[in-house]
Amino acid sequence: MDTKALRQKILDLAIRGKLVPQDPNDEPASALLERIRVEKQQMVKEEKLKPKDIKNDTVIFKADDNLHYEKFQDGTVKCIEDEIPFELPEGWEWARLKDLLNVCSSKRVLQSDWKNEGIPFYRAREIIKLSENDFIDNELFISEEHYLELKKNYGVPQSGDLMVSSVGTIGKVYIVKPEDLFYYKDASVLCFENKNKLLVSQFAKILLESSFVQSQMRDNSKGTTVDTITISAATNYLCIVPPKNEQLRIVDAAQRALVKVIQIQSNKDVLQATITNAKSKILDLAIRGKLVPQDPNDEPASVLLERIRAEKEGLIKQGKIKRDKKDSVIFKGDDNSYYLRTGKLEESFDAWQFDNLPETWEICRLGEVCNYGDCINVDTADIADDAWILDLDDIEKDTGRIFKKIKKFQRNSISTKHQFHSGQVLYSKLRPYLNKVVLPDDDGYCTSEILPLEFANCIIPEYARYYIMSKTFLAYADRCSYGVKMPRLGTADGKKAIFPLPPLAEQERIVKRITNVYKQLDLISNALL
Repeated sequence: MDTKALRQKILDLAIRGKLVPQDPNDEPASALLERIRVEKQQMVKEEKLKPKDIKNDTVIFKADDNLHYEKFQDGTVKCIEDEIPFELPEGWEWARLKDLLNVCSSKRVLQSDWKNEGIPFYRAREIIKLSENDFIDNELFISEEHYLELKKNYGVPQSGDLMVSSVGTIGKVYIVKPEDLFYYKDASVLCFENKNKLLVSQFAKILLESSFVQSQMRDNSKGTTVDTITISAATNYLCIVPPKNEQLRIVDAAQRALVKVIQIQSNKDVLQATITNAKSKILDLAIRGKLVPQDPNDEPASVLLERIRAEKEGLIKQGKIKRDKKDSVIFKGDDNSYYLRTGKLEESFDAWQFDNLPETWEICRLGEVCNYGDCINVDTADIADDAWILDLDDIEKDTGRIFKKIKKFQRNSISTKHQFHSGQVLYSKLRPYLNKVVLPDDDGYCTSEILPLEFANCIIPEYARYYIMSKTFLAYADRCSYGVKMPRLGTADGKKAIFPLPPLAEQERIVKRITNVYKQLDLISNALL
């Protein structure tokens, strides 16, 4: 079940008068709008509003010809029937947002005025978080003196006002609570002031988050580099106004329905997490020889490893590859535990927990069974325009799924690339915790942050990929990564990683079992969408 679509359906039903029944005894919305107009005139007299705040207010009405018209302050009238998307229930009215709420921004607060404590200062990102879960661990503040000065001279958000994210992720709405005390960043957040409180704020939030108003926000932000809501665009949004009593009934019904949607989503999240944990456990069992039974007739992994080492020695003697000066040896100590010796340095394998592998398995280093870090560099200028160029953003984390194959002519790329071919395992050394590991089905070129790994013939690439995606390898990569903001797994540490090697026949059984189980889990996961 798509809970996002379900939530949107509830909001759309609400603003069309299809969520709760109408009551003919309700005061019609036309009377409410008239009261709002009178109240705004009074607020101008009391200097709570400025004349400019109401000079562009209009009245939308249906004439005797059954068409909708908009009357402006100068007395002119314009037919707007082409803007009206659907019929409203009896007693409901159309209005512009400026006729209901006062749209404004804040006074600019310079970055030099930001503090580490004081009155919270919200940007669009904070409003988005508040709109989603009503909680924020705030990072920015302004001094209390600065806040009081802004409050005195320009005003600050009041209870019932609606704060709207207006740059980037636009249209996220947070209703100001009575206890709230904060200021906000100009341009990135707009305040829809509900000064007269004649419109129910919770209904206004439903309206603003409905697909009807959200589409107006998107359409009016087109043509800009980043999605942006401007004050001039927002004031002209076409809005729907039910009778006030019905607004209250709509809010009550919508909130009860949305609680059910949240419960459904929570249950989905729990099940999705269970599926993710199950996949992780399956890989953990697989790389320890506990997923499929062993067959004593399988050629043992020790034979495979000797074959790999013999082939490597042959290549070294032929001068095709060089011997690694930092070559290391794995041995079993007197305590029956595995150790890695590099020169005079000996390292324990305790963290890997590979002491109880089946007798037919072997322990080796990743650098022994693949060409870790040995890449073919190609200048982008030498790559054909129709060649596949793979970037990190094209790969889904934790699954290795390719979102889209992009050709060279489709992307602006000038950096040196790594050449790869189908059958290799593509491993992202940058931010390894994202777990982006791919088995490409075609040849191509990738960012230098991705390492194409060529495994020995006696190792099935699918098994190697599953191992690299296991939590055991992820934990090692996390321990050894360097760099704080953009951590990477270095080549030396990548080569030193431990690789549990099963017999070839068992590798095939492992891959088949994982593929079949994953297919069933994916069916369940897809059913949740």
